[in-house]
Amino acid sequence: MATKTVTVGSTVGLHARPAALIAQAATSGVTLAMEGKPAVDAGSALMIMTLGAKFGDEVIVESEDEVMLATIADMVASNLDG
Repeated sequence: MATKTVTVGSTVGLHARPAALIAQAATSGVTLAMEGKPAVDAGSALMIMTLGAKFGDEVIVESEDEVMLATIADMVASNLDG
């Protein structure tokens, strides 16, 4: 599986709105993880929020689908607070 490490861009971290947007975009097989924490399903907003990722934290995105990997990595790095 391919991985990409990105920095959380949302000022509120990966909480309700950013997590929901990422979960809606993710297909099966995409996971998010932080150093020292188990990977979670990127298709679940609740699981994303359990990471406790804050603005500036590094998150590891993993997927077999390179396009989906890039899409979710870009979303994690974006400010989705809107």
